[in-house]
Amino acid sequence: MAHHRVLILLVTIGGLSGCNTIEGAGKDIQSGGDAVSETARDVKKEM
Repeated sequence: MAHHRVLILLVTIGGLSGCNTIEGAGKDIQSGGDAVSETARDVKKEM
């Protein structure tokens, strides 16, 4: 049981320290989605 608690603690600490990275990844994904949407609009206009 003690091993599980240590593992949970390490995962929690890792998750908290990665918040900035996750936020940055979210912004990158949003930018990619915006680019896909723009391309789709351009293609639709050309049809």
